[in-house]
Amino acid sequence: MKRLITALFALALTVPMLAQYGRYPGRPVTTHTSYQTRVSDVYYGLRLGAAFSTVNSDDPRLDGGNTQTGLNVGVVAGFQLSPVSPVYLETGIYYTEKGGEGNYQNKKFTYGMNYLEVPLLLKYAIPIESRFTVQPYFGGYLACGVSGKIKDYGDRHAYSSFDDNAFRRFDGGLRIGCGAQYDIIYAEVAYEFGLANICDDTFDTSHNRCLYLNCGVNF
Repeated sequence: MKRLITALFALALTVPMLAQYGRYPGRPVTTHTSYQTRVSDVYYGLRLGAAFSTVNSDDPRLDGGNTQTGLNVGVVAGFQLSPVSPVYLETGIYYTEKGGEGNYQNKKFTYGMNYLEVPLLLKYAIPIESRFTVQPYFGGYLACGVSGKIKDYGDRHAYSSFDDNAFRRFDGGLRIGCGAQYDIIYAEVAYEFGLANICDDTFDTSHNRCLYLNCGVNF
C-alpha cells in the first residue's frame, strides 16, 4: 500500500508538468514548420495501476487460484505505423507484482512473483471527438522474474518463488485490452494469458493470468 500511495503521489506531481506537452494517438497537433495540422506520430507515456493475478498449476503445491493484488507501474512509447491510419505500435517496460494464493493439505500458502515485463502491442486509436479517443489493442509480452517469496503458513516457512521446484523466471504470453484517453489523461483495462510454462517441474505446468487496471498520461 505504501508503494502504491508513493507512486500515485509521484504521478500527481508529474501530470501538471506534462500537460503543456500533451499528445496522444489520434490527436491533431500543429507543426511549426508548415503550419499544417497533422496527427501525432509518436507519443510517450507513464502508467500506474493494479494487477489482479492468479496462477493455474497442475502441481497442488503451486496452484494459486485465489487472486493476489499487486502494483503495476511502467513507461511506454508508441509509434504510428502509417501516416494515413491511426494504427500504433506500443512498447515499454513495466514492473509488475503477480502471484497466487491457495491451500495445500489444509495449509494456506501465498506467493508473489515480481517481474520486469516488456509488451509489444498493436493499438488502433478511434477518435470520438477532438480531445477524446478509444484505443483497443492486442499483442504479446515477455517477462523476467526479479524477486518474490512463497509463504507456507502451515510450516511457517518462506523461500524464493524462483527457487528449485517452484517457478521459472521467464514468462511470455498474450495481452488484450482497451484504453481511453481525454487530452493527456489515459486509462485502460487489459488481460494477460500466460502461454509459457513457468513451473520448474518437468512433469507439471503452471501459467500466469492477470487483469490490469491502469491510469496514466501520454505526452
